[in-house]
Amino acid sequence: MNVVTLDARLQSRGDLRFTPAGVPALDFALAHESLQIEAGAQRRVACEVAGVAIGALARKLADVAPGAHIRCSGFLARRYRTGISVALHVNAFEMTQNAPEGN
Repeated sequence: MNVVTLDARLQSRGDLRFTPAGVPALDFALAHESLQIEAGAQRRVACEVAGVAIGALARKLADVAPGAHIRCSGFLARRYRTGISVALHVNAFEMTQNAPEGN
């Protein structure tokens, strides 16, 4: 199974672009911070994740200001067709008040 939900801050986003087929696409970066339990101990986690949105969702996310807190759901896939790094391909997002601790 490849399903990811991440609460994060929209750190940055590129300009809305279009694929050769004319489909809107948006590349962006998410910043996540939380407290997690690992091996019975609490651990502070911080990471940056590359994100990609396609279609109508790309248009909607292009209107969100960097710094906004959002909850993104999607799947992980290669960022570039021939690369090895991964990106969160977002299928849905919603605005949140703050990135909650412990998630």
